[in-house]
Amino acid sequence: MLQHLPILPIVIPLLSGIIMLFGFLNDYYKRLRIFGTVMSAIMVVIAAALLYHVHYHGPQVYALGGWEPPFGIALVADRLSVLMVLLTAILTLATQLYGSSGEDKQGRFYHPLIMFQVMGISGAFLTGDLFNLFVFFEVLLIASYALVIHGGGKQKTQANVHYVSLNLAGSALFLFALGILYGTFGTLNMADMQQKAAFIRPEDIILAKTGGLLLLAVFGLKSAMLPLHFWLPKAYASAPMSVAALFAIMTKVGLYSLWRVHNGVFGVDAGELAYLIQPWLWPLALLTLAIGIVAVLSSQTLRTLSANLVIVSVGSLLLMVALKTNLSTAAGLYYLVHSTIAGAAMFLVAGMIINQRGKAEDRFVPARPVGQPVLLSGLFFVCAIALIGMPPLSGFIGKAFMMKAALEAGEAAWVWPPILLASLASIIVLGRAGSTIFWRSKGDKPGPTLATKREISSVSLLLIVLGLMVVFGGWLSDYAAMATLDLYASIDIEASLETGAEQ
Repeated sequence: MLQHLPILPIVIPLLSGIIMLFGFLNDYYKRLRIFGTVMSAIMVVIAAALLYHVHYHGPQVYALGGWEPPFGIALVADRLSVLMVLLTAILTLATQLYGSSGEDKQGRFYHPLIMFQVMGISGAFLTGDLFNLFVFFEVLLIASYALVIHGGGKQKTQANVHYVSLNLAGSALFLFALGILYGTFGTLNMADMQQKAAFIRPEDIILAKTGGLLLLAVFGLKSAMLPLHFWLPKAYASAPMSVAALFAIMTKVGLYSLWRVHNGVFGVDAGELAYLIQPWLWPLALLTLAIGIVAVLSSQTLRTLSANLVIVSVGSLLLMVALKTNLSTAAGLYYLVHSTIAGAAMFLVAGMIINQRGKAEDRFVPARPVGQPVLLSGLFFVCAIALIGMPPLSGFIGKAFMMKAALEAGEAAWVWPPILLASLASIIVLGRAGSTIFWRSKGDKPGPTLATKREISSVSLLLIVLGLMVVFGGWLSDYAAMATLDLYASIDIEASLETGAEQ
């Protein structure tokens, strides 16, 4: 049974989404919400079991249909991929809880679309070859197109047109890159490519570099790297807040792919192809962080601010990819988990504030007081502390971890100033946002809408995870270090298949 664990994070959301399309569930929101929440909780349990199994028994390769790679489709569950799958499952559960409070009624097929998107995200993390990475990218994107426009409206339609157009262009580039790389490597299996990279014929080096740079553009678009970031604030701010919370992990799919392909396949053992994107990555990472800081300072609504903070986190993580040391990768993984959860929690808090402030919604202007000032200001304060990176929450540990990695790599002069400036900008704007929303109110009559138990539970779930990241910070940093070793090591697929068959 244990050998089938890697396929379950893909199969369960797929089957759940299909079942939700049938009338006996789709016609009744109550049943749909219960079913979606139960299946999301099951996905958390399965992802945790998979992480435990891989951590203590090593990476697991799952060959679909018994067809072994490089010709068959292989899923690779190592410490890095299963950590991302568990993160996805936790976000899905929070999204389901929050969406079940009423956002799911703004349009049809909310719950099935969430499941199909989660299937695509989990598949992208688990796949062992580039072609199926493309396939899972398309699955998650198609579901996200519909989720951005969930509920309708002119603003959502405009944001979706930009979002769809850019991602279609990205998909075309991805296909060109795959064709070039298959022509030079003879395979798209990433473990196979990692072993062959140093032995590419000299006349194929230029082609292989071209394919690698095209993948940088594709993954840069997915991760919102400058200058391909401008789709993100509008798309995230226009989507329902529960969807925006789940989208917090979408940029991390691009970053994960950068790590997996450019620091794994084109890593230190790739001969002339080693770190081929390095000359581009440093300036792009610094500019992404710089433009993110400017965007944060100019934010006028809480949801736009939350979206711009995602860009800041992307810039910080790109710096860790550019450093390409084991310590920087481990630090980046810790901060990736933290920033994803903290960003998602702030989107959900923004949703509750929007519901309680009337026409002013989440704009930084004086308006009528919120109905639950103590609760919402408390949740906002904790999320703000986490996003700024102040103690005692995991953001402080993550930023300290990244700065230590930069110091040991001898690049502190390039990494410390932008990270500290990002924290300063976050303090200024989040302070202004909190004081305007909760203190500068007009009148004394609060709005009638109050946050539901499901909404409060969804944010509480994410904040508890942030607290656990502090309590188990030592264990998680050790885990991130071992996940880094998995990333850089070439997986022996045949040995992993034999080990999996014996279990």
